[in-house]
Amino acid sequence: MTPETTNTTSYWQTAFPIKPATDAVDAICESWRILAEKPRPGFHAGLREPVLTKALKSHVENVTARQRGLLGMWAAESIINKLDPETAILIEERRTDIVYGWNDATDSIQLVFEFKKLDRKARARKEYLGSDGLGRFVTGLYSCRQPIAAMVGILLDSFDDVVPPIQSALCDKTAISDLNICLRPDGAVYDQPSQLFTAADFDTEHTRPSDLAPKNGKIRVAHLFLPFQ
Repeated sequence: MTPETTNTTSYWQTAFPIKPATDAVDAICESWRILAEKPRPGFHAGLREPVLTKALKSHVENVTARQRGLLGMWAAESIINKLDPETAILIEERRTDIVYGWNDATDSIQLVFEFKKLDRKARARKEYLGSDGLGRFVTGLYSCRQPIAAMVGILLDSFDDVVPPIQSALCDKTAISDLNICLRPDGAVYDQPSQLFTAADFDTEHTRPSDLAPKNGKIRVAHLFLPFQ
């Protein structure tokens, strides 16, 4: 597939209520910082992703979001599925890590956060960029018809050992094709710094199949990386 070049002014910039999404991202980061500042029996690097994300969702919903006056709904392990309309058989079922939903009289969002534990090993990068990671926002069911989403890397090694190799892997021709990456006007694979959130390190933009895509056919994904102290 030939990579598409995207315009500097994208659909999400004019059609998406970015302030509630930014508030949600900042709340996630603040709750993570508080929980990860010291080892806790229910929150440490040795625990599985679902355990960490459930604890994080509970903290952000019951503590940080209330302190910040966020009015949206938080969910962890929310089920999404695809149904064959003829047979009524479930074709696919997935569980999102954390979702923030918000709406008012004119706008609504469903911001999905997909978490992956990351060390310096190639296997972790492959999972982060694969069909069970970033690919869920491209050809998978996540963020159906939503123009933005968030990939969150849980850092088990240093930022410098983890993030630059992910960026290099994204520049591989196979990754560009498999992930339907839209190149920037200057030919770059990603925007750094992120145009979505100050808490994110960089963004990627991807074309999606028509049945999954918003009106412009693309989704912009912010990439955040959260450490343990």
